[in-house]
Amino acid sequence: MRKRALLLRKGCSFEITSSASEDLGCRRGEFSRKHYGSVELLISSDADGAIQRAGRFRVENGSIDEASDYTPGTWRRTDVHLENPEYHTRWYFKYFLGKVHQNYVGMDAEKNPFFLSVVLSDQNNQRVPQYRAILWRKTGTLKISLPYSPTKTLSVKSILSAMNVDRFEKGPREILNPEIQKDLLVLEEQEGSVNFKFGVLYAKDGQLTDDEMFSNESGSENLDKFLNLLGDTICLQGWAGYRGGLDTKNDTTGINSIYTVYQGHELMFHVSTMLPYSKENKQQVERKRHIGNDIVTIVFQEGDDASPSFKPSMIRSHFTHIFALVRYNSQNDSYRLKIFSEESVPLFGPPLPSPPVFTDHQEFRDFLLVKLINGEKATLETPTFAQKRQRTLDMLIRSLNQDLMPDMPKNMLNRRSFSDVLPESPKSARKKEEARQAEFVRVGQALKLKTIVRGDAPTSLVTTGLCRKEPWESQSFCSSFPYDIVCGDSWGQSLLVATDSAGVMLLEDSPTLPPVQVFDKTLTVKQMHLLEPQDLLIARADKGKDARLYVYRLSTLKRGIEERQLVRTKYDSRENKLEKTKGCHLYSINTHHGVELRIVAAIRNKLLLITRKQSRLDCLSSIATVTGTTDSPVEEFQYIREICLCDSPVVMALVDGPTGENDHMICVAYRHQFDLINESTGDAYRLHHVDSNRVNFVSAIDVYEDGEAGLLLCYNNICVYKKVCPFNGATPMIQPNTSDFHFSWNQMPNAIVCAFPYILAFTTDSIEIRLVVNGNLVYTAVVPELQLTASRSDIYFISSAPINSASNCSSRDTSSQSSPQTPTGYEMPVFPSPLGDGEAPSKHIYKIPLSNLVGRSIERPLKSPLVNKVLTAPAPSVIGPTPMIASTTSLSLSRMEIKEIASRTRKELLGECLCVCALLKRNVLLHLCTTAGGWQEMYQEKSAAA
Repeated sequence: MRKRALLLRKGCSFEITSSASEDLGCRRGEFSRKHYGSVELLISSDADGAIQRAGRFRVENGSIDEASDYTPGTWRRTDVHLENPEYHTRWYFKYFLGKVHQNYVGMDAEKNPFFLSVVLSDQNNQRVPQYRAILWRKTGTLKISLPYSPTKTLSVKSILSAMNVDRFEKGPREILNPEIQKDLLVLEEQEGSVNFKFGVLYAKDGQLTDDEMFSNESGSENLDKFLNLLGDTICLQGWAGYRGGLDTKNDTTGINSIYTVYQGHELMFHVSTMLPYSKENKQQVERKRHIGNDIVTIVFQEGDDASPSFKPSMIRSHFTHIFALVRYNSQNDSYRLKIFSEESVPLFGPPLPSPPVFTDHQEFRDFLLVKLINGEKATLETPTFAQKRQRTLDMLIRSLNQDLMPDMPKNMLNRRSFSDVLPESPKSARKKEEARQAEFVRVGQALKLKTIVRGDAPTSLVTTGLCRKEPWESQSFCSSFPYDIVCGDSWGQSLLVATDSAGVMLLEDSPTLPPVQVFDKTLTVKQMHLLEPQDLLIARADKGKDARLYVYRLSTLKRGIEERQLVRTKYDSRENKLEKTKGCHLYSINTHHGVELRIVAAIRNKLLLITRKQSRLDCLSSIATVTGTTDSPVEEFQYIREICLCDSPVVMALVDGPTGENDHMICVAYRHQFDLINESTGDAYRLHHVDSNRVNFVSAIDVYEDGEAGLLLCYNNICVYKKVCPFNGATPMIQPNTSDFHFSWNQMPNAIVCAFPYILAFTTDSIEIRLVVNGNLVYTAVVPELQLTASRSDIYFISSAPINSASNCSSRDTSSQSSPQTPTGYEMPVFPSPLGDGEAPSKHIYKIPLSNLVGRSIERPLKSPLVNKVLTAPAPSVIGPTPMIASTTSLSLSRMEIKEIASRTRKELLGECLCVCALLKRNVLLHLCTTAGGWQEMYQEKSAAA
């Protein structure tokens, strides 16, 4: 249902259109892990009915009834993404190797050695200088990006402090030996291989044991069709690409195999019917030796849905953790998919569609390959593999530390311990330092080239993702806005923003319509919420002792614009004050305000709970019949109680209880902790304690998993999920839960937005996109000078430089030539300003439609009592609609990285290509890209798979 109002000012027409984004905004905090299957006890038996094996597996079948009828075209595809893509996670290869950077070795308070690598880079040639740091420890690697400031130096101690390492047994000392790059690359490769091998097991209709399945000497026409879809048939003898453990010299593992390259990953399939077959050996040990040692196996089963289905307990393997059951239906030429994951495997995407039937074969191939790759990566996080990786890392780090100890006086510098990461070199040592840096870069580039030729280099998605529109793809909303924006919120398809010097303005999604001023600069708004179904605008204005909350009717503001009334001032808002909120420095409202709107205002260390007296139906009635109501809704609010805290809160969030009767909670963050406050009693419960010397609270987001409340707590660069339900009367059950998890952002965020299945972190220069259910990284978009403006429904953000042209500007590539040391007068890195000479700064506003992010995920029913609370206001009778203004051209964030190619100079391109041609001996197709002046990727495709 849509409602329209024609706004007239200065002879221009405005149109405010409310759409489904309002409803989506109230529902995006709801999610369900049931989309990723449920854990079941699976038991297999022989032909006589005797139980053979049993195991607990998470079963994903996309729908409750696997055999339900399917009508082609009745489902929409879920978004398919590689999780933790190597091009975004293998930092050392991408940003450090072959560039001047610094490496340190030290020992923490527990006497465990660690290594630290630091580089100053220009992020993807976007003129975003920043420090990148990698901390190597036995528990794994920790990565963080820190902002660069030409006036503020950064020390090793401050970098380690940002990584929560403050105490040392031995302080970090710099390693000058260029050979350290080889050892650190080995440490990074412990995160997992960039190439994968998967098993393919053929099962005929009625086969119930692994011996029967492995004994199939040949396949079928349907199997051949499926294998042709997976990849290309290659001859193993003489094969020069990734072989996945197969023999490429003597044909001892078969003559042919199936191979493909997908998004930079080489994939080899161990097909049971292509591996050696032995009539004398009923167990087919040679086949089981390969497929039984694959982490992920595809089971292609013949027969219809009524036939006995495959169970993973039929396979005797302690190594295979994931089975993908594929069935082909020749009647409608479709594939049905079912996934079995061992219970300890973390959740991984993409979730299966409902029903899990694919008629588009290319779409099925993309979905299956991404699911298999994500599944193997997730398996490496299980306790079995994680413990092995931790032992290997510990051994490698300790061994490397011992090897460096004898050469400490010669290859290390103690004078730079805890010094500036970028110290100024004396003139006498300048030539020696330049020679050392040149040798350091030469060794690193040779090592990078060797890794690329070997086929173990992480590759970019640039070459494969240009034609697919991602759900986070942004649209240009306003190409040039001259004021700094403090806060904002969406009003239908328009945007209401509070500026620092021009008051509050209404912006329309059209380049031809100028902004309309709603309040002048006498009212300095610091925080606002615009609730269309409630016909309400809530704003926190002024600061210090004069700060307070104001409430307005949207219909009154709309009528004032229509009738060309004067711009409202602070004096005109004197009837809109909530008087008891004087001194308010922060406020929060409940996300699901369908039944009752609740506001909590923080006044120093006191919380003031406010509700709206008017019922929901009365509110809707007042919207339709504006006459007879006052212009100010202040009288509709009532003050419930005051709650005293031990300190002033920095972050607040309201949590809805399942019954709504004395079980609502308030999450507050102060000091080093997050607490839950019972709204009815004021009792406080410790939710989470932050073990860090410095705490930067970012946000607390209330989310609801299948109707049960939880909180995403974000501080520093950490995000923690805590489940706070079920409630026991008025007391929340706060205790460790199996569903709790945490993850780290690569950069400290300024704001967090949850839009299931995604969670987005907005930093000073990037948008980091992860999945809510597991925290896995999906994409990182570089956005110079980024600031989030509004996120209640559609997401609006601003950037000082146009995203589509920021990387086109010619800039000298400095990261491959400049030292990651503090720039001195003679070696200052050049990061060009996005503005030309004499050009005034302007803000460019972009929009990410919320329906693109959460629209598909909410098509499935969610068992949440909160869904039905959202009501839509009836369309008011106002001035007739005008033709919709055409939306502006879509602007893709995923295309930014391809701009790197254009920034390369002809000399660099020719030099690198000649170097590659001289050293490559393999018949491969190489795609060379550049990031920050160094090697960015080499993407391989063998001629058979090109």
